[in-house]
Amino acid sequence: MQIKLEEQESKGRAIATDNNSAIAEMTFTKVGTKQIIINHTEVNESAQGQGIGRQLLDVIVTYARDNQKKIIPLCPFAKSEFDKDDSIHDVLKQRL
Repeated sequence: MQIKLEEQESKGRAIATDNNSAIAEMTFTKVGTKQIIINHTEVNESAQGQGIGRQLLDVIVTYARDNQKKIIPLCPFAKSEFDKDDSIHDVLKQRL
């Protein structure tokens, strides 16, 4: 399995592939220059329960750290991961 980040001008995604077929993705939208919104996570049924969703999130967290961006996790899966793991709160956009 391989995971890579694909980025466009206003959006991006972390995608997991196995044998050149997509098995999972987490999508985000860029908001200005300093924030991204994680809006969707999808993992194929055959790949669920293997921690792939978390691996996708880790790729986006690394991207956010490297680019000084904050994350707004609107996706329920991403939000639950942020709720469980204080170690990634450095990139979490705090409410005002």
